[in-house]
Amino acid sequence: MFDATTILAYKGKNKAVIGGDGQVTFGHTVLKNNATKIRSLYQGEILAGFAGSTADAFNLFDMFEEQLAHRKGDLIKAVIDFSKAWRKDKILRRLEAMMIVLNQEHIFILTGNGDVVEPEDGEIAAIGSGGSYAIAAARALKGHSNLDEETLVKESLHIAADLCIYTNHEIKTLTLG
Repeated sequence: MFDATTILAYKGKNKAVIGGDGQVTFGHTVLKNNATKIRSLYQGEILAGFAGSTADAFNLFDMFEEQLAHRKGDLIKAVIDFSKAWRKDKILRRLEAMMIVLNQEHIFILTGNGDVVEPEDGEIAAIGSGGSYAIAAARALKGHSNLDEETLVKESLHIAADLCIYTNHEIKTLTLG
């Protein structure tokens, strides 16, 4: 994981939501508090979030969006094509970066190592330095509350921000459904 950010995605019964904090750090220094690390892609049908450097995020988001366009929004085919392209690119595969992408049917974690991971529960995924805290909070809140999907993501990210020094409370979310 990275000392960079926290991204959490939840594909619930009614909505798919992705959220991320806004903190950008360089070593032990906070450079920015309100960065946007999540995006809506392919005509608003796909959500994506990124953990890693900002410049890399723009390149990888653009590269993934090209795969989505080529595959006409088919998320499964696009993640496989993207993973192959990311892994084969001699420069990009060295990035210490991860992405989460989801629609209302599927959720995946993608890495430069060629990994395409669909979470075991098929519902919750997290990446970044506070990812473990966020996913633990989301699982607990899902099992012990009646929160809607967006509120669950926000509350889980706030819990992660209380525990992870690389995560802040400037939470942004995007929703499908």
